[in-house]
Amino acid sequence: MSSAMPQTELAPIVACTISRDVQNFDLLIEDMENALGEAWGDLGFAEALTFFNQPEAETLEFVALAIDSTDEENLVLLSEIITQARTRDIHVILIAEDVTPASLHQLLRKGADEFVPYPLPENELQAAIDRIKMLQPAPDHPPQQPASKLKTGGQSKDGAVIVVHGVSGGAGATTLAVNLAWELANTGGKEAPGVCLIDLDLQYGSVSTYLDLPRREIVFDLLSDTQALDDDMFSQALLHFEEKLHVLTAPADMVPMDLIDPEDVQRIIDMARKHFDFVVIDLPKTLLQWSETTLQAAHVYFAMIELDMRSAQNTLRLKRAYQSEDLPFNKLRFVLNRAPKFADLTGKSRVKRLADSLGISIDLQLPDGGKAVVQACDHGLPMSASCSKNPLRKEIAKLAQSLHNLGRDEAAAA
Repeated sequence: MSSAMPQTELAPIVACTISRDVQNFDLLIEDMENALGEAWGDLGFAEALTFFNQPEAETLEFVALAIDSTDEENLVLLSEIITQARTRDIHVILIAEDVTPASLHQLLRKGADEFVPYPLPENELQAAIDRIKMLQPAPDHPPQQPASKLKTGGQSKDGAVIVVHGVSGGAGATTLAVNLAWELANTGGKEAPGVCLIDLDLQYGSVSTYLDLPRREIVFDLLSDTQALDDDMFSQALLHFEEKLHVLTAPADMVPMDLIDPEDVQRIIDMARKHFDFVVIDLPKTLLQWSETTLQAAHVYFAMIELDMRSAQNTLRLKRAYQSEDLPFNKLRFVLNRAPKFADLTGKSRVKRLADSLGISIDLQLPDGGKAVVQACDHGLPMSASCSKNPLRKEIAKLAQSLHNLGRDEAAAA
């Protein structure tokens, strides 16, 4: 193993490990040597920031930032390492052992290109290296994805609007919205429907994180002036995921929730319906001036709840709020996430009591997908790509197929 500090080398250093003590990651040392031979070095956290400013760092293609649970108290420093690396066109592979999802999420948001768990799965580091070699050099901001191309001629699609609203924090609304949109985009074989996923959680929306997509300034421009919204602007603001799913992410920066009004939201929905068969909208938990707009526009409105007191109390508040404004509360289709297993009779009884006490019908029960769901979200992948046999993924796929069949039948009858 070579040292990353200035010294004479036969070949330039193209990569570095950065860790508190690389000896804690012996498998990483072995994989780095197999992948790069002697063309790599090792740095401590503080050394890395200094080394980035030295001429020798100009040959770096990537760094492998290796951390464990002990390093979580240094998240500010770790975030700065990632930021400084990206400003110098250096890619970052995050190697993590026993690190909480919240910490992983924060570091990935800072711009780490790849995440690999430790102990390293066989050949996974080499696969991550191969993937980043296919990328353009990492700029100060994440690279822009090619803008989606929309058909501007012909008959409008008049797509179906599916709204997903989390009644309580952590209920899984964004997970459902992202994976439902992806499953819809993969139904129908060669005649797969066009699907647009819209993140209207302007401040804390994480659709881009769950699909590993950048946030771009053009989204803010679109939201700030929807009166000028046309096919070209909408097309430029959309990103595509795996050439199948079109995504309008939340803005790059935190913006006021009243940046848009009901007319703005209606214009965005109308534009999306014009071009797509399905429009999936991920809403913030907060009720806003334009919440009624999404409710009225929705063909299907999924309200995500859990079997706990928070969801029960928030559902009652939501019910009172909608009914006091004479809004169609009965339009909501309640989805119970992390529902009891089939054989859990006590849990089933609790579900029935919850529905009866709230005066609602729980139309769909989704199983607990476990840690695999969190890992898929952190990796920026739909569950079908990372844990296709997960019970939660299977239920969402069934739901997508049901919605697709319903839309196809209605189109045939029209």
